[in-house]
Amino acid sequence: MKRALIIFGLLALIVALPITMRRETVTVTPEKAQDHLVVLTPHNESIREEFGEAFAGWWKKRTGRTIYVDWRTPGGTSEISMVLGAGFKAAAETGREGIGVDLFFGGGEPDFATQAKLGRLAPLEVFKTHPEWFGENAPVPPGFTGETYFPPDHVWVGCCVSRFGVAYNPDVLKRLGAAAPQRWDDLADPKLVGSVALADPMKSGSVARAFELVIQDQMQRALSNAEPDLEKAKAEGWDNGIRLILKMGANARYFTDSASKVPHDIGQGDAAAGMCIDFYGRSYHQELMRPNGTSRVDWRSPIGGATLSGDPIAVLKGAPHPEIAQAFVEFVLSPEGQTLWSGKPGTPGGPKTHALHRSPIRRDVYTPENLANSINPESNPYTDGGTITYDRALTGKTFNTLRNLVKIACIDSHEEMKSAWKAMKAAGFPEEAMTAFTNVSAVSYEKMGKGDPVLDNKDNPLAAAKRAAELGEWFRTNYRMAEQLAKQAATTSTAR
Repeated sequence: MKRALIIFGLLALIVALPITMRRETVTVTPEKAQDHLVVLTPHNESIREEFGEAFAGWWKKRTGRTIYVDWRTPGGTSEISMVLGAGFKAAAETGREGIGVDLFFGGGEPDFATQAKLGRLAPLEVFKTHPEWFGENAPVPPGFTGETYFPPDHVWVGCCVSRFGVAYNPDVLKRLGAAAPQRWDDLADPKLVGSVALADPMKSGSVARAFELVIQDQMQRALSNAEPDLEKAKAEGWDNGIRLILKMGANARYFTDSASKVPHDIGQGDAAAGMCIDFYGRSYHQELMRPNGTSRVDWRSPIGGATLSGDPIAVLKGAPHPEIAQAFVEFVLSPEGQTLWSGKPGTPGGPKTHALHRSPIRRDVYTPENLANSINPESNPYTDGGTITYDRALTGKTFNTLRNLVKIACIDSHEEMKSAWKAMKAAGFPEEAMTAFTNVSAVSYEKMGKGDPVLDNKDNPLAAAKRAAELGEWFRTNYRMAEQLAKQAATTSTAR
């Protein structure tokens, strides 16, 4: 009898634990909610949960009403763009104004600029209700490091900032005999063959911008050493940037559809280093921290190779709940919403459960009091340095061309590329083979520096596909030639 009572007591405790330990929440089910909000986002579950809960509390306090935030997560920004395109096309065909979604929350500035150009975004009321928040000397500047944080027509606005850098596993690098990366160039180190983790720029506008910054870095370095011939320097920098991307691609273990896979595999030791956005790198750095203060994942911004870009939010035209959508934007940009991005869980103004490892866009949030409660207490992106100033005139027109080139030259041709690179490494990288491998004459600055109108033409997909196929075969031919030359050089060297 006593044993049965003990077992019954344990079972009761197991049933009660989830109830007693459940955190206090203001969110409600869709059926019980008085108000609703539909948000299309690439943000992860932690951000969705924390912002959904915090906004529900803010809305309840302001209006006395309950709300249910309906998060829609079809994938990255590329998938979201397809959803928006299909939705607005169907709406136009049926005479509807909207697509049943209120907000587009999260992604890169290029994705929002594209949606704005297509006329799908509504003006944001927060610029009228809180004009003191925006301006050169205000909490949210118009831009920084050459990046735009809100456009003149105010149809979108950045709500946090981030930058791409390099995540790496110190233990794996030591085993490979490679130094901790300082620049983008270091991801092309032959010691990292098969050990670099990269993401597919066709799946993410932010990843595509990172590859663009690789080119920007090389072009700006060439221009800084230029004498009178600036066009020649631009061409040299462009070619060097494309060659660097080819070498990085050759070292790549894969090109993943999921950017979060990069730091995960680095932490597991399956990759040594890779391109990684700051909040993923810092999150894994903390998660994999050892008792002695070291971690299996470190992250750093490449010297002169990154900008501080905004992560925007926008209200969609025809939003079914426009007043609530505008209020959500106001909340996200308010000091109360901003501290969620970087606060430690459980601290005043911070998230309840999950550290988000993001950097607020408001400059006035970086106070000593807030930094003391921050998950990154020594980080102020506006004063940290190590960035470059993005020059839109250099590569702005090539954004889509570059992401297509990475797909064609590195992803679609990856097997041929890797085979050639390994053969070249085994042969000591003979000059003739390297020349063939890094031949970028078909995609030179003269031909591609202002963008490729055929490759980027979405209105003529057949012509674009033909152009991509031609370039793909050109790169594969180069890789096969490089491999053959490398093997010949190795045979000749052995015969001697």
